Order: sequence, then structure tokens, then C-alpha cells
Amino acid sequence: MKVTLSALDTCESSFTPLVVLELAQDVKEETKEWLKNRITSKKEDGGAQLLFRPLLNKYEKETLENQNLYLVGASKITLLLGAEAIGLVKECNDNTMRAFTYGTRHNFKGFDDDNDDFLTMAEGQFIIKHELENLRARDEKMIPGYPQAKLYPGKSLLRRLLTSGIVIQVFPLHDNEALKKLEDSWYTRLALKYQPLDRIRDYFGETIALYFGFLEYFTVALIPMAVIGLPYYLFVWEDYDKYVIFASFNLIWSTVILEVWKRGCANMTYRWGTLVMKRQFEEPRPGFHGVLGINLVTGREEPLYSSYKRQLRIYLVSLPFVCLCLYFSLYVMMIYFDMEAWALSLHESSGSEWTSVLLYVPSIIYAIVIEIMNRLYRYAAEFLTSWENHRLESAYQNHLILKVLVFNFLNCFASLFYIAFVLRDMKLLRQSLATLLITSQILNQIMESFLPYWLQKKHHVQVKRKVQALKADIDATLYEQVVLEKEMGTYLGTFDDYLELFLQFGYVSLFSCVYPLAAAFAVLNNFTEVNSDALKMCRVLKRPFSEPSANIGVWQLAFETMSVVSVVTNCALIGMSPQVNALFPESKLDLILIVVAVEHALLALKFILAFAIPDKPQHIQMKLARLEFESLEALKRQQMKLMAQNLKEESREANKEEEA
Repeated sequence: MKVTLSALDTCESSFTPLVVLELAQDVKEETKEWLKNRITSKKEDGGAQLLFRPLLNKYEKETLENQNLYLVGASKITLLLGAEAIGLVKECNDNTMRAFTYGTRHNFKGFDDDNDDFLTMAEGQFIIKHELENLRARDEKMIPGYPQAKLYPGKSLLRRLLTSGIVIQVFPLHDNEALKKLEDSWYTRLALKYQPLDRIRDYFGETIALYFGFLEYFTVALIPMAVIGLPYYLFVWEDYDKYVIFASFNLIWSTVILEVWKRGCANMTYRWGTLVMKRQFEEPRPGFHGVLGINLVTGREEPLYSSYKRQLRIYLVSLPFVCLCLYFSLYVMMIYFDMEAWALSLHESSGSEWTSVLLYVPSIIYAIVIEIMNRLYRYAAEFLTSWENHRLESAYQNHLILKVLVFNFLNCFASLFYIAFVLRDMKLLRQSLATLLITSQILNQIMESFLPYWLQKKHHVQVKRKVQALKADIDATLYEQVVLEKEMGTYLGTFDDYLELFLQFGYVSLFSCVYPLAAAFAVLNNFTEVNSDALKMCRVLKRPFSEPSANIGVWQLAFETMSVVSVVTNCALIGMSPQVNALFPESKLDLILIVVAVEHALLALKFILAFAIPDKPQHIQMKLARLEFESLEALKRQQMKLMAQNLKEESREANKEEEA
């Protein structure tokens, strides 16, 4: 028998708050009452059956600010049935991973009716978010008190409240005790050790844990490149022909590490349950708008927008704008080369120590300008992609990533390609590569972690003073925590973090035969990046909602594409070296043919390695095949049972007709 929530759930007057919901200051009372009823009502009445209360009581509201903060929680049964609804996968007593069901809850490892730790806090918050997002309009034509905020049957109430400005934000609360334990095992003690990825996953969810897992793996994978590159830098600096071995190792290395990462990622996500988690049907994104119509797939009424209009916006507005930005980036690059020529002429005319230092100034200024342009373009790309009005969040993210990757690739690497293949100045190439790499790493550390941390510390002191000055009899600890966290910056996802690693991978792999020391600088940066990113997640930004992930998504393809491009650039650089050119003094055509042949051979080797190394380990493949077999068998049994019931009904009807 299917278990229903209303039959089991009980009303709880006090509960552990998991999520905070902030309303606008001028929200009408009837709107608040309606929202409270929809959140707390039973499922059969169209509610979410969650627990809901204001942060402050009536007396406290008269003496304190922040009156429109509300706490949301859920009973244990609500969370367990929510886990079943979203298809959460947990480990069974027989060590297999299966989708959790309330009816078979005792078959799962670690479950106890008296134990509340079966679901992690991050999973509980994700379930509450899912329930809130699935609150849908029924008979309402508008949000009470706001006639301009129209509703239609099936519309997500939370998304409408957010786009109307009635709800300011919804965010999960930190668990200070669990956070302190995580920090102690993660970054507070400086030591060379592996990160507690399982604890990170339990607290922040799989998406963030996968990013930190990839960052750690990529850093460790860079160490052989750094160790081999150091003696090349020290002893064979001008012998480009000797870099053939190093470049070949680099190209094989870049392929192997990406393929081995897939295997490690499959191991982790199987253990966490997301590898076998069924993908949810994707709802329209919050910003999507259009004319009301019937979705032919779901049969529900929702906004519809012509794909023809979207394509017009992409090709007639977005594409020309991106091309214009790329042109502007190239124009700035040429200004940089003019500055380089000016600094070089000044140094040659004076030859002083001061002018020798001045030689690095154009590269440093250009590196800073690149970072500024990347950030400004990111805002423009987000606006354009939102204006294109994509229905699904996945489509929005794919178009945004494509725009940003194309611009960032050209903006960061165009000058290096120009120096390498047009100017053919290897000394300037080394200098520019080193300056761009080191400057971008320093700027990212300051802008992403240290500056926000300093600002957050300053705000924390102000909040503490306010709370200590209160005379009201309130839960000061909870009040302080909620007020402090609501002012924290919002974590916008792993996009920028992966983009930073992608560009770093480009600096290391594209011109490895010219500047083998790049890997060493990347390793040093990433050791501090792990700690600064951990600090950012724990102390600077709001806790993000957990998001299930089975891999790093489109970034895997981006890194693989970069490794293919690196084959071409390194082969071309080696072919252009004076030592290799000296081997073919008469026929340059032979040299070009040999370089192209070597490049094709290395690409073939890359694809053979990628094919030869399975994406998933053998034992994971066997477990997945076993789960698929059991699912098919269960479906067959269900169909047989249904057929038997139908035959029984038909037989009963036939007997009744004979008796009649």
C-alpha cells in the first residue's frame, strides 16, 4: 500500500529550521497568510505540508528590524517521503545503491526510526527546496494582494513570487556545529593532505564536492608536469628540439588525466548515489516568459515562446554582439603590443635597471585589463542569454558557457598565439605567458576570497554589536545567524571556478614546450586555491542548496577540446624552432609535412588512449548493469501482475454475464 503523508505527519510547534525565506518589507498581510497556508497545508489540498514560522514573534517585531524573515523546516516523515519523491539514492544493507522508498526504509543502511541522521542536512534542505518549487497554482488567478502578479494552473508559486519581488530570497541555513567540524578537517590546519570529499558532499552536496574533487585531482596530476618541467627550464632553456620529449609527455598526460578522472568521478558519484539517480523532468526556468498555451509534452498550461523568435535573437543580436566584443578584445591586444614596443625601445635607448623592470609593466597592465574585460563581458553574456528567453535552465547554461568560453579563450590566449605564430618571438612569449598566468592567479585569489572575506568580517562585527545591544528576550544566537547569513553574498555556482581551472589548463598545456615552468606555478596556486575556495564556501558566502550531479558536465568536453588544441600548438611551435628548421635547410615543405604527420599521429594516440581507458571501472559497470536488469525484471513482474488483474476482472465480468 502506498504511504501518504497526511496519514503519518504530525503538526510540530517547534522544529529545526533548515531554510530561510525573506519577504519584501512592504508585503501585505493577506499575502503572508496565503503563503503560510499554502506552505503548511496538506498535500491533497495543494500544499507542501512543511513547517513554517516567523523568525520573530509579535513582541520582537515591535523592537527589532528584519520582520519579514521566516523559517522553514519539515518533519522527519515529510523529509523521508520527499526523498522518495525526488528519487534519492541511498546504500542498502546488501551494499547496493537503490532509490529510497518509504515502504522499504528498513532495508537501507543506517536507517532507524529513532535516528534523525539518515538524511544529511543538505539533502533535507534540497527536499524542502523541491517541495517549495513544486507548490503550484490551482484556482488562483493572481497572488492575493497583488492583482498584477497573474497566476495560471500549474504555475510554480515560488518562481512567481521571486520574479514579482514579493519573495526576496530563499536560502539554506548553515549548521554551525557541523561546519566547524568540516573546517577543522578541511582547511584550518595547513597540511598536505587529501580533502574530506565525503564530508564536503554531506554538507554542500555533490556538485560542489565534485568541483573540489576535480581541483584536488587536477593539482595532483600537475605535479609530474611541474617536476619534469623544472629541470627543462633550468638546463635546456634554448634547446627546442629537446622539448619534443617534454611536449609529447604533456600531450599524453593531458589525455590520460582526463580519462582517469572520469573513472574516479564514476567511483565517487556511485558511492554518493547520483550516478544511478534518475534525471528529473526539467521545469521551465524562473525567467522564462511567453504567451500562455498548452505544453504538448506535459499537457499543462504554461508560457510558450517561439523557437523561431529565439533563433532570431541569437543570430541577429547575440552573435553580432559577441563578434563585436571579440573584435574589441583584439583591438586592446594590439594596444598592448604597442606598449610592449614602446617599453622595449625605451629600455634599448637607456639600458638602466629601471627600464628593465618597465619591460614587465605592459604585460601586467594587459593581464589586469583581461580580467576586467572577462568580468564585464560575463555580465553582458548573462544579460543576453537571459534575454534570449531559453525555456530550460540547461539550455540557458549551455548558451552562456559557449559565449563565455569563446570570449575568454580569445581574450586570454590571442596575444600568445599572435606572439608565437606572427611575431615568432619566443622570449616575449615566455615573458607574456608567465606574466599573464601569475597576475591572473593573484587577482583571482584577491577578488574571489580575500576581499570578500575581509568585507564579511567587517559586517559580522557590526551584526554582533547590534545583537549584544538588544534588550529583547529572543533567541539571539539564531537571530544573529539568520541576519548575518542573509547579508552574505550568494554563491552563483561552480561556473567561475571551473572557468578559472580551464584557463589555467590552457596556460599549462598550449605552450608547454616554450614555458615548462607553468605547471609549477599552477600547482603552487592550486594549493592556496583549495584553502581560499574552502574559506569562501564556509565563511564568505551563503550556504548553497545541494544539487545532485553525476559528473562535471560540459566542462569535461571543454577540457578535452583544450587538450586537442594543445597538440596542434605544441607541434607547430616545435616545427618553428631554429633547431628543427636547421634539419630541413632546403625544403620547408618536407618540414611542414613531417610536423603535420607527427601532429596527426599524436592526435590518433590521444583518441586511442581515450577509447582504451573505460569511463567507468569494471565493478561499477557490473553494478549498473545489475541494477538495470533488476529494474527490467521488476517492470516485467508489475506488468504480469497488472495483466493477471485484468484477466481476473474480465473473468469476473464474464461470469456475471453468464449468470444473468
